[in-house]
Parts: sequence; structure tokens; C-alpha cells
Amino acid sequence: MKKPGETGGSEGPNGKEGLTTVTFDTARHQKPGRPGRTEPKAGEACPRAGRDEAVAACHGDADPGQGLLRQVFARENLVLAWKRVKANKGSAGVDGLSIEQTAEYLRTAWPRIREELLSGRYRPSPVRRVQIPKPGGGVRELGIPTVTDRLIQQALLQVLQPRIDPSFSDHSYGFRPGRRAHGAVLKARSYVQEGYRVVVDVDLEKFFDRVNHDVLMERLSRRVADKAVLRLIRRYLQAGILSDGVKVERHEGTPQGGPLSPLLANVLLDEVDRELERRGHRFVRYADDCNVYVRSRKAGERVMAGLRRLYDRLHLKVNEAKSAVRSAFGSRFLGFEFWMAPDGEVKCAVSRKALAAYKRRIRQLTRRTRGQSLEEVAKRLRQYVTGWKGYFQLAQTPKVFHRLDEWLRHRLRALQLKHWKRGKTMYRALKALGATDEVARRIAANSRRWWRNSRYLLNAVMPIAFFDRLGGASALMTSTSRTARCGPACRVVWEGLGQVT
Repeated sequence: MKKPGETGGSEGPNGKEGLTTVTFDTARHQKPGRPGRTEPKAGEACPRAGRDEAVAACHGDADPGQGLLRQVFARENLVLAWKRVKANKGSAGVDGLSIEQTAEYLRTAWPRIREELLSGRYRPSPVRRVQIPKPGGGVRELGIPTVTDRLIQQALLQVLQPRIDPSFSDHSYGFRPGRRAHGAVLKARSYVQEGYRVVVDVDLEKFFDRVNHDVLMERLSRRVADKAVLRLIRRYLQAGILSDGVKVERHEGTPQGGPLSPLLANVLLDEVDRELERRGHRFVRYADDCNVYVRSRKAGERVMAGLRRLYDRLHLKVNEAKSAVRSAFGSRFLGFEFWMAPDGEVKCAVSRKALAAYKRRIRQLTRRTRGQSLEEVAKRLRQYVTGWKGYFQLAQTPKVFHRLDEWLRHRLRALQLKHWKRGKTMYRALKALGATDEVARRIAANSRRWWRNSRYLLNAVMPIAFFDRLGGASALMTSTSRTARCGPACRVVWEGLGQVT
């Protein structure tokens, strides 16, 4: 038996070319199978260097409609796809195999799976249904494919995205190489700054669950000519969902959780983008979240009516409860909202909903009944706050971040008092930290009032430097206000963020 990574050059039992067994732990360059496969073709977008999963896809066949499936399952492309699946981690699918277990399974099973994929006999496994509670109530359904199917979808994505993505509208920012949410927010802000201060905020009702398979495949076939690839993608759409041990057939929808779903969503919604462009509208779309900016409410109502017709053509439904024509100031977009400074400049702020979600998560991490040391809590805080800070660095409200910083240190001081519990323990620990005898006695005298006792006198004993030495998250919050990209703030958006336990 060959070890993973060895290439069989002999003929198979049926006289066909020998199959290649792929190792998913190491990547070595593979020579092209035939001349002409190493040069990008005319009219084909070649991705930037640095995105390794797109580099392999840049080596196209002579005809984009022929042999595309063999390009998808070329060794180099598969190795890069495995690296991405492994980096994304994720849980097991319906087969119960983790990433490590799948790697062992594919060492022997991949030649058979590859032959089934190339011959058109492969049948994807159903996705595993996972329900995630939403902060505002309800649940968001995810469909988790098996690790093997995630590998296959990622390999498809790496070949299809460089071909399809250049044809998308420049107003689309979601799940595209070289684009991110910050670009969408800044573009929206520029429209508001230009005077388009009424927004048509469109929310699609259960978008990923309502995607019509026939409509989607018809739009996709305009961009991909290879019938074998189209057949495989349709089978993924129709793979079904395993819920409580029962397989549920799926006739519409593309489950969130698979690598292909964002690309397919952009393929479907690009038609709406092109129509909005043709009409000369100023808009930004991130996945299924679309905002159109106009000058008047009357114009906004006309645009909303037109969007309902456009989405109806795609068999999609607008969520009337969440969609509205409203002022651009105070309207949420990707966690941000806009406000106007006294000099007339439109600036960014963290939305109230995002701030509330942040405080809710911090309360969970710093709960005084978790039984964790202050060092362990600080480590968990770093993981969360670093990502939160990186995303909301566009916000131009440094005082908001300063107050969040104070509130976070307040909770950490209360947590430390709770750990000390008894007054005598508090007294000895405070003296060790350099507190005077009077301060240590006054704090220890109120040993059961952790929240109230963790202010004023304790601030001097456990200052910012104490948490910096601890490696806590408070310093990260302070740096956010210093590194905000959009300049100093002239107005503080601060509502409902007082000293709340």
C-alpha cells in the first residue's frame, strides 16, 4: 500500500490512468500534467499572490468549460484546500469524524472518492443541523457538512472563485478576496457624506433557507460551462439535512456552514446589484445585507418597491418587519452606525446593539461564579477583546472605549475581591500590593460588597498597570481609542452603558 503523498504512475485495474493519493499534511509542488496548464488564460482573473488557495486555481485548462473537475481535484489544489479546512477547524459532520480522523480515513479512501467524483457517481453526505440562538430571540440554523465534503467544497471554491469573482459588482463586499466589512462601511459613510442621508435598509427573510435551486443553478450555468461541476454543486444543494437522526430532503436553500455557500449567494444576488447599477443607485451589499442610499424618503419608497420586485424574480422574500426606509443616522450596518460631528463630517460609531452584545459577552467571561483565577479570565478576555477591537477600530468614539475600559477593570477588581472572600485575606493581599493600613482595613471591612467595594479606594491599589502586568484586556480596550482610523471624535455615542453589574 502506498503512503499518502506517493503518486501512482502505473495504469489502474481497468487500464485507466493510475490514481494519485494526496497527503493533507505537507505540500510539494507538482508538475503540470500536460502543456498549457501553468499559464493563466486571457480574460481570466489571476488572484493576488499570498492567497495560496487561489494560486492553484489560476492554472487553467485551455478551455474553461472542459476538464474543470480534474483541475479541482488536482493534487496541488487539494493540498491547499486541506490546509484551509484544517486552519478553519470546525466540528464533525454526520459521520462523526473530526479533522484528524478524516485525515486518517482519506489516506485509504481518497482514491475511491476521487474516482467517484470524476465519474459522476459521488453522493455528498447530508449536513448536520445546528441551531445557534440569536441575541434578539429565535435561532439561526447552520448546516455542517462532513470534513470530507468541506474539503471537496473548498477545492471547488478555489477553482471557481478566481473565475467568477471578477464578474461581480464592485458594490458587493461580502466573502470576496481582498474585500471586507470595513470597506463596505467606509463606502456607505462616503454616500452619507455626499448627502444621501436616507437609507433603504433591506433584510431578506431566511435568505439561505429560501434560495431556489433551479434559479441559482441557472444563474451559475451562465458563468460555469462544465456540466460535471454543475452536477456536483446541485448534489450538494440537494444533499439534505440530518435532524435528530432523520434525513430531511431539501428542495430549496443553501445551508450556511459550507465553503461554497457564500460564493453561491453572491452569484444569485449579483443580478440585483447589476440592476441597481443600471439605475444609477448608490448602494452597498455585504452578503444578503443590502443598503441603498437616496436623498429623500419618497425616493427611498420607490427603491424599496423596485427591490421587492427584483427579489421576487429570484423567489426571495423581503422581511417587512426588519426592512425599512429610514434616516442613515442611527441605522445599523454591519455593527456600525453613523453620526455627524459639529463640523459636518459624517463619522462612525459602534452601534448600540453591538455595544450591548459586547457587554453581555464580557459579563459571561467575568462572571464571579466561574471559579477561575484572574489570570485565566484575563487570557479568555484577550482572545475575545482583541478580535472585537480589531473589527471596531473604525469607530470614532474614543470616550466610549474609555468607559468600556473602566467598566471592564471594575468587573475584574470585583472578581478579585470575590476570590479573596474573607476580610482577613483581603487585608493581607492588599497590604502585599502596597496599600496603606487604613485603605486595606476600609476595604476589608466591606468584604461582602464586591461590586461597590471595587471602586474608589481599590482603584489606587489595583491601577491600570496592575492589569497590564497581568496581561489583561483592559490595555487592549484603551489602545482601541488611540488607534481608531477615522480621527478624533467630536460626539460621544453613549447610551445605556453606565456602571451596570
